[in-house]
Amino acid sequence: MYVVENEGWAIACMLVSLFLLGTFPAIFTLLERRGRLPQHTYLDYSFANLFTAIIIPLTLGQIGDSKPDMPNFITQLSQLIEDWPCVLFAMAGGIVLSLGNIAQQYALALVGLSVMQVIASSMIVLIGTTLNYFLDNRINNAKILFPGTASFFIAICLGSALHSSNAADNKAKLTGFRTIETTGIELETSPDNGKEKAKIGTADFLMELENKRAIKVCGKSTIIGLGITFFAGACFSLFSPAFNLATNDQWHTMKAGVPHLVVYTAFFYFTLSWFIISIILPMIFLYHPILNVPKSSLTAYLKDCDGRLWALLAGLLCGLANCFQFMGGQAAGYATADSVQALPLVSTFWGILVFGEYRRSSKRTYVLLVSMLLMFSVAVGVLMASAANRKTF
Repeated sequence: MYVVENEGWAIACMLVSLFLLGTFPAIFTLLERRGRLPQHTYLDYSFANLFTAIIIPLTLGQIGDSKPDMPNFITQLSQLIEDWPCVLFAMAGGIVLSLGNIAQQYALALVGLSVMQVIASSMIVLIGTTLNYFLDNRINNAKILFPGTASFFIAICLGSALHSSNAADNKAKLTGFRTIETTGIELETSPDNGKEKAKIGTADFLMELENKRAIKVCGKSTIIGLGITFFAGACFSLFSPAFNLATNDQWHTMKAGVPHLVVYTAFFYFTLSWFIISIILPMIFLYHPILNVPKSSLTAYLKDCDGRLWALLAGLLCGLANCFQFMGGQAAGYATADSVQALPLVSTFWGILVFGEYRRSSKRTYVLLVSMLLMFSVAVGVLMASAANRKTF
């Protein structure tokens, strides 16, 4: 079984994880803005995510000989009766992550890629990192770790203010839409087909986007979007501590002499429970959608191939990201592994570059955006600096 054994490799795992975690929500946003139903996207995403939970343990989890204190994946899989207390912790982590991921799809549409990721990730650090610090027997440097979590709290406040400011900007643009429509629409020529299209950030662009997207956001309350975002953040903040308990058994739930769950076994059970919830709820939402999303059916989902490859890619990226985060956390402490919550830096890049978020916004919105990202960068750097080697304690 391959095991990450030093801080350098642990940090490398975290860096890969944060890039992947910051990219897959952008794919959700891309498909939703093209009109693909979120239920269809999430079902494809779920199957691909489960695939990683099978392939990675069967490869990395089977390298080398099995040891009594560190059994390989298949060996430990056959010891379910002895391992069941920690298996339950792993599965509980998967359940809360699944609920958070489903909520995330709707929050991405209602508050935007950048703000949603910053608020949710900051909540993960505020709640999850604090829990992981105590679960890991305080192996991380508290004088460095907790100033980092305070910085994340400031980032939450700035993110909420940014969303409110951007929503006010969009409302102001749309207030005079009819007047703009009759006095001359800001247009630019597409190099592809010569057709005119509205400039990014204008009222016309916002209306074109609204007409295409699967989740309609015009008229939706800011409170609804932020409420779903905070719910997703609360769910996300609990899955890492649950996984920590599953692999390290700090509460001594297993009998003496029974080896702890290895990362790959815990990851498998974690994703298995995640997958069950991720199939049940979207299947219900096919026939009973929320937030006025159109109804669908299993037959319609199976026939909807437009965007399927993108959705499958999102699932692969998320599955790999979770595994790398857990591998790094097992080596350097799960509190430090929460530094992968730098993912909004990646998500904001995609949001601005690909989706035109914050184009033609007010100066106040730009000041809040820059302030939020700077504070977030400081927080993540401080959190990384608190890394420690679990084996030295």
